Amino acid sequence: MEKEELQAIASQLKHPTGEKGIEMANMMNETNINMTRHSVQNLNIKAGNSILELGHGNAGHVEFLLEQAENLKYYGLEMSQLMFQEARQINRNFVSQKQALFSLYDGNTIPFEEDSFDKIFTVNTIYFWQEPEKLLLEIYRVLRPNGNFCLTFAEEDFMKKLPFTQFEFELYNTEKAQQLIKKTPFKIVYTETQTEKVKSKTGELVDRAFTTLVLEK
Repeated sequence: MEKEELQAIASQLKHPTGEKGIEMANMMNETNINMTRHSVQNLNIKAGNSILELGHGNAGHVEFLLEQAENLKYYGLEMSQLMFQEARQINRNFVSQKQALFSLYDGNTIPFEEDSFDKIFTVNTIYFWQEPEKLLLEIYRVLRPNGNFCLTFAEEDFMKKLPFTQFEFELYNTEKAQQLIKKTPFKIVYTETQTEKVKSKTGELVDRAFTTLVLEK
């Protein structure tokens, strides 16, 4: 692949746009669904919880999340206008019932008041955070006391084998992520790394190691 093609893939993964963006979002939902479900299950969701997700993509997983307990409210934040529209369309029933609410944001400032959410999670977005420490402090601000934040990402050793991650990606391993979190008031309550089989761009099955960190306010 040419450098321009690889840069285009990296750019679409960061901020999907146009028809290619919809294709990319469908593919991301498929390849990330196990990581997303794992994150949701590690949040220990209870009835009546308010849950925020950063960078939800097409949000094809919201139905799974809302099945975790009764009377849940899901809020999704996205930088991509296209993903915001796709998520609203895919989850239109939940939107009309006011169980799911989607908003756009700039990736730095979370447009909610402090102590707004019981649970917050994000999957495969940390690579694109412009100011990681600041965003973690924003997440801390909007999380309720004793609330949990679940951060899930694919490990650097796997990610650096993908040719497009040389553009626009800041890669993390568990230790680097833990060092970042230590700069914030969050407590790390659980860390798990596991390996799953995923389909590569060329259709082969490859092993992907991913890490889930559960933090508490």
